[in-house]
Amino acid sequence: MNDQFHTKDLSGANFLITGGAGFIGSHVAEYLLKNGAAKVRVLDNLVNGFETNLSILRQYAGFEFIEGDIRNADTCQQACIGIDYVSHQAALGSVPRSIKEPVYFNDVNVGGFVNMLKAAVDNKVKQFVYASSSSVYGDEPTLPKLEDRIGKCLSPYAATKKTNELYAQVFADVYGIKLMGFRYFNIFGPRQDPDGAYAAVIPLFVKGIIKQLPVYINGDGEQTRDFTLVDNAVQVNIRGMLSDNAEALNKVYNVAVGENFSVNYLFNACKEYLHSNFEATYREPRAGDIRNSLADISLAKNLLGYQPAKNFQDGLTTTIDFFKQLYP
Repeated sequence: MNDQFHTKDLSGANFLITGGAGFIGSHVAEYLLKNGAAKVRVLDNLVNGFETNLSILRQYAGFEFIEGDIRNADTCQQACIGIDYVSHQAALGSVPRSIKEPVYFNDVNVGGFVNMLKAAVDNKVKQFVYASSSSVYGDEPTLPKLEDRIGKCLSPYAATKKTNELYAQVFADVYGIKLMGFRYFNIFGPRQDPDGAYAAVIPLFVKGIIKQLPVYINGDGEQTRDFTLVDNAVQVNIRGMLSDNAEALNKVYNVAVGENFSVNYLFNACKEYLHSNFEATYREPRAGDIRNSLADISLAKNLLGYQPAKNFQDGLTTTIDFFKQLYP
């Protein structure tokens, strides 16, 4: 990740990344450490995070780690002491799992989020950005997705993210904290977990093709997604935390590339890159899934200067190369 997403000197700034041992959070933390941030504190309970990600961060002098849970209000308060900027990435993130475990998802994604907002207010954090999700668009059929047109939620996961946005707006209005939310569209890239029960589609495909394990495609595979390399998520988090644009505050932004591809296209692209003729198995569509997804990213471009650094094809080759090293 060589691109510079900031112009400010970071040497006097202290950052907190919740979920910083996880996929997106570890990339955000690494960017800040590489670029000379005074302190980058990670709060993670290591349920979805990995020690291997922390080991990448530990080589930097400015790194701090708190092993703890955002469901504990005291832990959140401790984590925010002396912090200037927060990037809140800690969450549970699977639609099918949320359908099985709605109470757990609410406890972490909503209760934990409110704990973090309160801690940020109490500790006078300058700016707070957080992960929302494209799932909040629900059954709204319009493509591309525009931030002010959302539909009915299709899963408990989507409901938790929509609730985060509601709480953020209330905290901005009532307590004056400066906030931004990011609706991620199918973020992928190196370090994404290929082994969990609810692993994301790209690492699952690559691992399955390389190791000749069953690969499943839900429905007919013609559902489309705006696949977005993790570098783009890092960029918007950095720009959001450091933005001086008053007009950009207290809004929610699509984070995507603005192109969509079908799951079938994705699988065939993985096969082609890996020089494989391995075939997928088709099965029933998955409950709670949106059929088509495509983002309008003009709001983030106009107010945050966001510009996708890499498109889907570039990101896919980078990601496949990473997973090839894991599964030689």
